[in-house]
Amino acid sequence: MNPSATDVIRTNGLSKSYNGTSVLESLNLQVPEKSIFAFLGPNGAGKTTTIKLLLGLIRPTRGTATIFGRDVVQDSVAIRAKIGYLPQEPRFYEHMTARQTLDYTARFFFKGPQAALDRRVNEMIDLVGLAGKADRPIKGFSGGERQRLGIAQAEVNYPDLLILDEPAASLDPQGRRDVLEVMTRLRKHTTVFYCTHILSDVQRISDHVAILNHGKLVRQAPIEELLAGTGESIYMVTLKGNTENADGRIRQQPWVSGIEASRHGDQTIWHVSVTDAAAAEDRLLSLILAGGGVSVSDFGRKEPDLEEVFLSIVEAN
Repeated sequence: MNPSATDVIRTNGLSKSYNGTSVLESLNLQVPEKSIFAFLGPNGAGKTTTIKLLLGLIRPTRGTATIFGRDVVQDSVAIRAKIGYLPQEPRFYEHMTARQTLDYTARFFFKGPQAALDRRVNEMIDLVGLAGKADRPIKGFSGGERQRLGIAQAEVNYPDLLILDEPAASLDPQGRRDVLEVMTRLRKHTTVFYCTHILSDVQRISDHVAILNHGKLVRQAPIEELLAGTGESIYMVTLKGNTENADGRIRQQPWVSGIEASRHGDQTIWHVSVTDAAAAEDRLLSLILAGGGVSVSDFGRKEPDLEEVFLSIVEAN
C-alpha cells in the first residue's frame, strides 16, 4: 500500500526489542481514515506490542509511528485524547449500571452541563443496543453485553480512532454478531483498528487487512485484493462416471491452469483453477459433458476464503 495523506496510522520501520530479542521488526503500516482495519497474526506475532506502541504505553526501540500525523512518543497525551481503546478483557465496577459507567467515563473528557452528558450517554447506549439494560448492575451482564458496553465506553469521547483488542473473542455466535454489528455502525463515525483471530468475522466486516508473523509484516492490502490472490478463480465440480476424457478436454483449455481431483465413494470432486471466470461460466460445464459417459451433480464457483489465504501466507512466510 502507498502512504496517503488520509492515513490515520502510519508507521515507518517501527521495531521493539526486549533484552536483545526482537518482538516487532521494521513495521511499515498504513491505516486509512474511516476504514475497518483488521490486524491479524498468530499468537506471539507482535500484535499486542504494536497496540502498546501506538497507545504510547511502551517506547519503540527503533523507527517511528504517527497517529493523526503526530508522533506517538512526543505527542502521546494529545493523541490519546482522540483515541478510544477496548482491551481484550474489559473490567468494570460490577455494582454500577451501564449508564453510571458511561457517565463516569464521560466526565474525564467533558465538563459541560449534565444534560449534555446525559445526551451523550444515551447516544452510546442506543448505539450498542443496551437500552433495555442500561440501568441494571453490570454484574448480571453477559459476555457480549460487556463487550458492547466496553465499546460504548471507548467511543464515549467521540474518538477519531477506535483500537479494539480481540473485541469478539470468547463470545457465543449471538454475542459476536451483536459486536460486529456495532463495529459496522461505527464506520461512519470513526476509524476502527482491531486485532482478532476470528477470520470469518474479518471477511464479513473489514475492508483492509494486515498480517503479522514472527514480528514482521508479511502482507497488507484491501480485503478484496487479498482474497483475489493470484487472480485465478476455482470451480468445484462433483462428477460420476469415467472422468478421464473430460479431464483431457478441460486441461487443454488455455484458461484452465490446473485440476485437483479427489475421490469420495463413487464420486469425483474437481477443483478447477481458471484464469478467465467468464469463459469458465460459459464453457466449463458443457466441455465436461461433451463426450458423454460422465454426469455432474454439483457445479459452482468456490467463494474466496480468508482462512485459506491467511494460512497460505503465514505458512509460506
